[in-house]
Amino acid sequence: MDVPVVQEHSPIGSASKQDEEIVQYSPAKTPPGHPRHGLGKTALVKVGQEKKGNHTNNVAPVITGGVNSHKLAPVIAVRDLTKTYILGRKTQVPALRGVSLEVYPGEFVAIMGPSGSGKSTFMNLIGCLDRPTQGEYWLAGRLVSRLSNDELASMRNQLIGFVFQGFNLLGRATAIKNVALPAVYAGLSRREREQRARKLLQLVGLGGRVDHKPSELSGGQQQRVAIARSLINGPSLLLADEPTGNLDSRTSIEIMGVLQALNEQGLTIVLVTHDSNVAAYAKRQVAFLDGRIVRDEAVLAPRSAQAEWEALVNKDAIPAAGTTVVKEESK
Repeated sequence: MDVPVVQEHSPIGSASKQDEEIVQYSPAKTPPGHPRHGLGKTALVKVGQEKKGNHTNNVAPVITGGVNSHKLAPVIAVRDLTKTYILGRKTQVPALRGVSLEVYPGEFVAIMGPSGSGKSTFMNLIGCLDRPTQGEYWLAGRLVSRLSNDELASMRNQLIGFVFQGFNLLGRATAIKNVALPAVYAGLSRREREQRARKLLQLVGLGGRVDHKPSELSGGQQQRVAIARSLINGPSLLLADEPTGNLDSRTSIEIMGVLQALNEQGLTIVLVTHDSNVAAYAKRQVAFLDGRIVRDEAVLAPRSAQAEWEALVNKDAIPAAGTTVVKEESK
């Protein structure tokens, strides 16, 4: 069976076997010099001890039961996570109240909830953008609370890809340069950066627009550039915060198709959204309210962006984005 990938001329599609070697995303395909170069997809989540010099760091234990029962250690494991903000001298505002959650390799999890529910705070914590007030957080087997700020920055760059509601692209840079930028901080050569960026743009269906600037791209295309950028360092986890928030419904289907295709290729995705329609594309939904998890359940029949896109194209009798209609001349 062909691995689903996103191609030029089709926002959501399947690649031929010949194309898979070129555009298939794999967290294991890391560049030389990367801490995970040459390791398999599950190498970072093996149970046991991780040695570093003469020291040994505890790795996240195997957890079974609940919505997902796995023999692999989770990519994300949080225990009694609490975050309290201090306003002024005495006012304390609790944002998270004792949250415990595991996310396993290959999952597609939607974090849901209204404004003020704690979902954005939770994403900031698991994205190593903030530190909890109390509780423990393991990321890919490492106890995050023991890491220095520099180590946290290194983990963000190497293990996590971010996609936000705003595209956050450099206006004067081409698509390929926007995608390649994070690889500069990872120490890749210019040639390696551009090769990886070109392949990723092909992966998200923008192989023919590598030299276009953001102003020359639609909103959906800009978000696809942002997704490609998030994958440049071969992360094992993608965090998407309201990735369709600035897009119309049709373009949102395109973007969710990209995310579903990446997840089918093995990428672990955590998506934060207030929109239940967007959450329905995920394989698991976790609902937050008042800083607590109030629901955690598997989605038995997730929405298929591929099927919805095909239905839209057939209904409207228009070509998919990026295609060119050539009318046959009458003889």
